[in-house]
Amino acid sequence: MQRWLVCVFVLLAISCAVPARAVESLEQTIAFLFRRIETADATFIRNGQAHTPQEAVRHVRDKYEHFKGQIKTPEDFIRLAATKSLLTGQPYLVRTGDGKEMPLNLWLSNALREHRENEVK
Repeated sequence: MQRWLVCVFVLLAISCAVPARAVESLEQTIAFLFRRIETADATFIRNGQAHTPQEAVRHVRDKYEHFKGQIKTPEDFIRLAATKSLLTGQPYLVRTGDGKEMPLNLWLSNALREHRENEVK
């Protein structure tokens, strides 16, 4: 009986620790994505207007704060805070240093995939 109680206690301790780790991991991953925007050699386009990386990260941070309660995964973050304008519905774009233009959500999804691949190694 005592051994059974020890097993139950250990399982409870592990299950309580898992959500805290997941939240920390989400915050770390979102911080990585913010850094990726802020340090990019790129122009960010929102509603037809060009913005610096610093302006873009400030805007995405504001949207993140707005949607924070709904964001449970990095994909939620990208979908809610870094995909399109809430006012016009126009997608956010990134123009990279080599002149290529793509949707910000695709650019960040690629960065997230690379980040996860590097974490595994």
